[in-house]
Amino acid sequence: MPDGVRRIAGRYELLEQFNHGGMGDVWRGYDAVLDRPVAVKLIRPQAVTSPHLAEEFEKRFRREARVTARIQHPGVPQVYDAVLDESYEQLFLVMELVDGVPLTAYVRPDQQPPLPLSWAVSVAAQVATVLSYAHDVPVVHRDLKPGNILVARDGTVKVLDFGIAAILRTDVTKLTATGSPIGTHQYMAPEQVRGARVTPRTDLYALGCVLHELLCGRPLFAGDSEWQLMMQHVNAAPVPLRQVRADVPEAVEELVLHLLRKAPESRPADVQEVYERLRPFLPAPGAESAPAEAGPAGAPDPTGIFRRPYAPRSRSATGSARPAESAAAAPDAPPAVPAAEREALREQIREVYAHYVALMEEERYAQASEVVDEMIEPAARALGSESRAVLRLRTWRAVSQQLAGDHRAALPEFEALADAYARVGGPSSEEALDSRAQAARCRGELGQVTEALAGLNGVLDAVRAVDGDVSENAVELRRDIGMLLLAQQRAAEAYDVLEPLHADLCVVYGPDDELTAEVAETLAVIRLDLDGGASGSSP
Repeated sequence: MPDGVRRIAGRYELLEQFNHGGMGDVWRGYDAVLDRPVAVKLIRPQAVTSPHLAEEFEKRFRREARVTARIQHPGVPQVYDAVLDESYEQLFLVMELVDGVPLTAYVRPDQQPPLPLSWAVSVAAQVATVLSYAHDVPVVHRDLKPGNILVARDGTVKVLDFGIAAILRTDVTKLTATGSPIGTHQYMAPEQVRGARVTPRTDLYALGCVLHELLCGRPLFAGDSEWQLMMQHVNAAPVPLRQVRADVPEAVEELVLHLLRKAPESRPADVQEVYERLRPFLPAPGAESAPAEAGPAGAPDPTGIFRRPYAPRSRSATGSARPAESAAAAPDAPPAVPAAEREALREQIREVYAHYVALMEEERYAQASEVVDEMIEPAARALGSESRAVLRLRTWRAVSQQLAGDHRAALPEFEALADAYARVGGPSSEEALDSRAQAARCRGELGQVTEALAGLNGVLDAVRAVDGDVSENAVELRRDIGMLLLAQQRAAEAYDVLEPLHADLCVVYGPDDELTAEVAETLAVIRLDLDGGASGSSP
């Protein structure tokens, strides 16, 4: 574990704070047991109930965390763990780390043109779907707002912080220890302001606030103080959407006004009704996005899951596409960086490598990849994208991805490295050939056996020309080729590769060598297979 990094429950490391909210801070964390990134929600000590109620609070915390974990829907980040410290003053929820854009980025007042109807409706429909699963548990969110909604890179809407408000309640009035109603004032239903009973229809009111804001670019009400905002939710009539944005369909305006009714029983019966009323405005499966439907630049498109439901993963992430920093076809000229600064950077790279090695020795491959990844961009800016130091960093990252089992990510990096090393040191350089071999092995792991065999045979030809048939690289390549042939049910061809390999290994390493014995066992299995096939075909 890096020096100075805080660890909770003996396994979760808090690496970097990336969000600062009203109820707590969110950290990018790392699970040292399962070697994966996580999000850790640290609830503020002042948000926690009185310490002398610790036993009751712990029971409530565990219960609510477990109930929240029962919401089985892709739009709810998974809850992995709940940790309450010994003082009962700090609590942590360990959750799935989501790579996405908060909904607040979609509702800027200065945004012109405003968010397309299809985008706004797609977000609201996805939120409604998530709420339907939560309300069935039953769990009421109580604090639905743009800051608690993320749009993941594939367009899936994620609703965060389920159960946090319920965990922090002190009594049936849902007041915190400070006496403030739980919720965010701009999205708070009238019954929350009054401290009345919270029901699933409380979430419907907040959804109406969010949809109104998505379509017109500003909150439903804009009071001068929190108290004025709360009173507006209790007493003020919302401005109909079509008075603010004329192209909003009348049926959508009616739905939003229905969601925003002051009395809970006057709102739609449930989120299923809300979804059905949104459905006519959702993109149809197979429909293409029109230019007028473009949303904010760089923001994920939430309409995609309706246009292409259950679509497979994009080929750009599975084939030979290059990572962004690896896409250059030719090396760039190293920038003019003072010698002292370059040496300082190289010293930093040496420190990163030491950290990387320590993590790799602990088999923390995913975190090792992250550590190196953070160094690549600044090193490339200072030293050039194809300097030896940067290529080594990229190689370390690819190796750790490969060992972590993420062959889909390692493949394009190894292919890009093969091209870069070929430009720097020649196509027959050791680094270029090794990168080509590792790319082929990744293809084999991904089931692309024909391409993997072609790649390994090409590298073997080059290695043989320089080092002969029994060098360490050649032996490993011959073994891998034989095993891939065997995986393709090409037993006779595999035998033709492995039998002479075994003979060479017996001479060079001896019959008792571990690799020699391994190849001998494989040959014995192939013989049985071939003999069985021959006897089975006899009359």
